Amino acid sequence: MFNRYWPSIRDYLLILVGALIQAVGIRLFFIPAQLASGGVSGISQLINEYTGWPIGLMVFVGNIPLFLLGWRFLGGRRFALRTAVAVVTYSFFVDFLAFFLPAQGLTDDILLNSLYGAVVSGIGFGLVYRAQGTSGGSDVLARILNHWRGISMTQSYMVVDSAVILGAGVVFGWKEALYALIALYVSGLTAETTLEGAGTVRTALIITREPEVVAQKILEEMERGVTLLPGTGAYTGAARTVLYCVVTRSEIVMLKTIVHEADPQAFMVIGQAHEVLGEGFKPLKKT
Repeated sequence: MFNRYWPSIRDYLLILVGALIQAVGIRLFFIPAQLASGGVSGISQLINEYTGWPIGLMVFVGNIPLFLLGWRFLGGRRFALRTAVAVVTYSFFVDFLAFFLPAQGLTDDILLNSLYGAVVSGIGFGLVYRAQGTSGGSDVLARILNHWRGISMTQSYMVVDSAVILGAGVVFGWKEALYALIALYVSGLTAETTLEGAGTVRTALIITREPEVVAQKILEEMERGVTLLPGTGAYTGAARTVLYCVVTRSEIVMLKTIVHEADPQAFMVIGQAHEVLGEGFKPLKKT
């Protein structure tokens, strides 16, 4: 029974931890330095500057209409429920932590605040994403724009966050707005790393006249698997065997050496993969 419900329990625990970390990031770094975060949180900071209304409460209220409008775009009931929990807990923690964390933050250096705030918030975002949820705000707005106007998700995020940064420039000043832009970028990178892991690996497509020799050396010397794919040269019409393999970053030089020694005229394409699951790498497990 416990094993059946553990994945859901784990997801909600991740959401709670992720929401708490996000709240620490905004309360300890962004708010003291007047750096507007993206989406509804950033808008709430701007309104707070003029009204003094609690930021967390405004985040919660601001997400209600977005959540109702975006319900059908949130990927089903389970995904939407996780998003609702993330928004509620994040809103609560933002105001709750105000009683415990120093109002002036840890430093008055705007660069340190933007970088550390971005990293801390990005970790929180990544944990929520790993739990199959979102943090509302920009995520919901982006999905609404994507379905309503056919704007891509990337462009939707850019439109939403650019509008918030523009408002931050007017309210807080343009220096703060520029640092906030840096923070948004770093936060996105951190969230992606938290979600997918830092184990970036390399993929290689190899077209060679000696496919058997190259494959055998990779299997024996590198102890990596190789997939043989049938191919045909468009110009010559000749049949060629294409080798496909995945290696770590530290193994790429060894791979190049093996291919060069077997066939100096070989053609290689080396790409990048964010995550590899299966034998020889991370185990493939249900998340």
